[in-house]
Amino acid sequence: MLKRLLLLCAFSLHTLAGQAAPESPLLTEAERDYLEQLGSISMCVDPDWPPFEQINEKGEHEGIAADLIQRVAERIGVPIRLHPSRLWSESLLASQRGRCQIMSFLNQTPARDRWLLFTAPIFSDPNIIITREEHAFIPDLHALRGKRVALPGGTMVEERIRHDFPGLNVIVTQSEREAVAMVSERKADLTVRTLIGAAYAIRKEGLFNLKISGQIPEYTNQLRIGVHKDHPLLRDILDKGVATLTTQEKEVIWNRHVAINVQQQIDYRLLWKILLLAALVLGAFTYWNRKLQRLNRELERLSITDRLTGLYNRMRLDETFDREIRRTQRYGQCFSIILLDIDHFKSINDTHGHQAGDRVLIAVAGILRDHIRRTDEIGRWGGEEFMILCPETDLDGALTLAENLRRQLAATPMPPADNVTASFGVACHVEGDEPQDMVSRADRALYAAKRAGRNRVAGQPASSAAPAPTSKPQA
Repeated sequence: MLKRLLLLCAFSLHTLAGQAAPESPLLTEAERDYLEQLGSISMCVDPDWPPFEQINEKGEHEGIAADLIQRVAERIGVPIRLHPSRLWSESLLASQRGRCQIMSFLNQTPARDRWLLFTAPIFSDPNIIITREEHAFIPDLHALRGKRVALPGGTMVEERIRHDFPGLNVIVTQSEREAVAMVSERKADLTVRTLIGAAYAIRKEGLFNLKISGQIPEYTNQLRIGVHKDHPLLRDILDKGVATLTTQEKEVIWNRHVAINVQQQIDYRLLWKILLLAALVLGAFTYWNRKLQRLNRELERLSITDRLTGLYNRMRLDETFDREIRRTQRYGQCFSIILLDIDHFKSINDTHGHQAGDRVLIAVAGILRDHIRRTDEIGRWGGEEFMILCPETDLDGALTLAENLRRQLAATPMPPADNVTASFGVACHVEGDEPQDMVSRADRALYAAKRAGRNRVAGQPASSAAPAPTSKPQA
């Protein structure tokens, strides 16, 4: 269950399915000459950030970051030397002073932009709010004035929390492990951790008095390789290596350091307690297992749900979209999508405020959810846009469904806004389509409906550059 959950939360495993990594990236002659002169790359790391990375007792770099960056180094053909450190703060200082050319696994921030250049993201993982079990759900950190939040120093989260939530009392720790322990021991009210890191720590350390009390979507970790500004060409070369990493490689590496290791720790703890007192362990295991089930359900819900509307989020839509494309290609079934956008939504926010705009989004989501078919899947595509996936549905069927939804929205009052309507774009799968092809056609149809006066439905035939005629709103 945890493996499936973390796969949902850490990656969008759809765009690179089945793709094999090339033997090496294509480097220019100048880039090859540069690497030959460089000889090797010196790298600073976080020495205590499992399962992402750490320096073990033998002085070796290990973890998800270590394996991913080693793959990149192999692809570009240059060895990497570890710059030893005891603390993350030491690694940051060494990087700033130019003692290492790259930093292995970190978020891009304005403070780090002063001395680092960054590659494209090499790994992604959302940040969540961790509290003790008795703490209430946290919809907004602004409401927690004076609360103690334990955060590792020198991290992206510490930098942003201090700037975005000045009412919180930040307690700086030396590691994420220490931050979580402070919450467990009531020395702090909350901490903010990566989803993978939280699940790993809670299961590995047995901290079942903790729970997830919220998430901060805008704090999602986009982990990159940082390159000292003295070496801009090295950043470009590393970017080519990062681009060769496939989803399958990331999944294997993730599984090696998270799912397998955690399961071994749980088995060890159970065996130890069974040897001490079998009956006590059985009762404790049952109690913990129930807590784990609740944690896993909550983690899974957060990973696939849009917090505002309660619909599926973009990641879940992407996953289902890719699955339906593959099934359609295999069995030759029809498959259509509906993309809709609330008309004049900006004016609703400008006139009535963003809270009113949020209420409109929630109301629209409820109407759409109540009037789609049982086999359809709906989610928030982004902003005021929604998408409906319609399995085994041809273009005419999807146009009919979209027209029904358009009428329902137009006929439903949504105070304080009046006469809330939406424009719809519809596209049907044709042979050779990938998700981006269908989305592009649906998007063109949507904007054709808007140009024709809004509150309309337009279908984009695959064989035509122009949308099919739009439906006309009825009085």
